[in-house]
Amino acid sequence: MSVGAPDAAERLRRWEHWLAQCQEQALDADAPIVDPHHHLWERGGHTYLPQQFAGDARSGGHALVSSVYVECLSQYLGSGPAHLRPVGETAYVAGLARPAREIGEAAIAAGIVAYADLSLADAADEVLDAHEQAGCGRLRGVRYSTAHDADPAIHCAYQTHPGMLREPAVQAGANRLARRGLSIDVWLYFHQLGDVLALARACPDLTIVVDHAGGPIGLGPYAGRRAEVFEQWRTALQALGAHDNIHLKFGGLAMPLAGFDWRKLPQPPESSMLAVAWQPYWDVCLDVFGAQRCMFESNFPVDRSGCSYTALWNAFKRLAAPLTVAERQAVLAGTAQRVYRV
Repeated sequence: MSVGAPDAAERLRRWEHWLAQCQEQALDADAPIVDPHHHLWERGGHTYLPQQFAGDARSGGHALVSSVYVECLSQYLGSGPAHLRPVGETAYVAGLARPAREIGEAAIAAGIVAYADLSLADAADEVLDAHEQAGCGRLRGVRYSTAHDADPAIHCAYQTHPGMLREPAVQAGANRLARRGLSIDVWLYFHQLGDVLALARACPDLTIVVDHAGGPIGLGPYAGRRAEVFEQWRTALQALGAHDNIHLKFGGLAMPLAGFDWRKLPQPPESSMLAVAWQPYWDVCLDVFGAQRCMFESNFPVDRSGCSYTALWNAFKRLAAPLTVAERQAVLAGTAQRVYRV
């Protein structure tokens, strides 16, 4: 750390002060929402557990019904075979989830999306068996993060390389998920969406969920190229629409990766500002997948770096406002309830 640089605690204090300036209250507060993508952790001096998540969710009055925890390389076992160490995360979250209803009305982590190395092919069954046992009935699927970009400015916490979803061993592992009725979440960048198409063709019985709106990037080598990236992203995403087993989570656009720079504003962005910026992306996603295959996600606390929970879901509700009653219910809750069985 350089001389005079704020430590982690000070950065966190400033972040919380910045977020506290959001004074929005929930729009359509009685509309049930299901959050199909959030994390819980204790890392780097930052604690984000069910208490903190529930506090964010209810701070503005949104009617959160249930949520799905998605793996984030947290609380792995410290010993034993490497391929089984991710089971520690599932056991940890299942332990946190038990008292969730005592914290608030929402069933937090009602579903768990774990990590398993699908390149183990058929041998992935051993890991899935262990996750099933550790999850106490909450396991709903696996997230397989393959986000990879050649430029080192585009950082990814996962060890990845190009074309992972095209590998026969990974596709064999993915088919083990399908046989169990489990889904796969895929986290990758916009220029990798063709890999999802290859996976869908190889695994037609597998429920596939594309995370974070398909990963448009707006920083590093992509800064200042929003229109160009948007067109590449749209073209790649449209190719996925014909495959009914592919679904999409709309969110992740408050992360720095998307390049909107919300965190640099003097105050957190209001929901109207978020909705205007994200409208073109939402229009494409809705056109490609329809309401029955789209779901909004918070990606908290990662997207918490860019906006409050209240403003985020208000933005989603603004985007969903022109839809029919049934379509709004689907994107706010129904699609997530069906896909993750929560």
